[in-house]
Amino acid sequence: MNFAGISEQDVERAYEILRKDAAEGGYRINPDTEFVKNLVQGLLRNEQRYGYRACPCRLASGKKEDDLDIVCPCDYRDSDIETHGACYCALYVNEAIASGTQQVTSVPESRPPRSQRGTKKERAVQTIQIGASPLPTLPYPVWRCKVCGYLCAREEPPGICPVCKAKKDRFERFI
Repeated sequence: MNFAGISEQDVERAYEILRKDAAEGGYRINPDTEFVKNLVQGLLRNEQRYGYRACPCRLASGKKEDDLDIVCPCDYRDSDIETHGACYCALYVNEAIASGTQQVTSVPESRPPRSQRGTKKERAVQTIQIGASPLPTLPYPVWRCKVCGYLCAREEPPGICPVCKAKKDRFERFI
């Protein structure tokens, strides 16, 4: 396995780092090691092509600011795992799949079509008018971990806090 300078050792090294980071973050990696290493090779290939590890199962634009939502781990990982048991590319899976008691099934695409994503500026900040001064608002609610204070802006709080590993029920809506 070698793609433009990507050796088996590169894939193995990246795989071990990914596996360790996932475990430390409270996530599970697909138990099919060969499948995962093929995904890792795709991540490394995209890093060569674009300079960032875009999800190998999605078409990246080559503009990092337009693809931030699909840089692995993508913004859709947690909701896909909670709803379908796995993320879109099935790199990350729930405990049942990791233990072999559940099979990976097809996961529908969660990423909105490009025409519905808006421009970078529209995604970053929208404004509302209160009195004479506009106040910035985010397109997503902000969630705060009540254990460590971690903040994130997304539709739902993460399944597991990436800092302290607290569960989803330990988050509160902050803004």
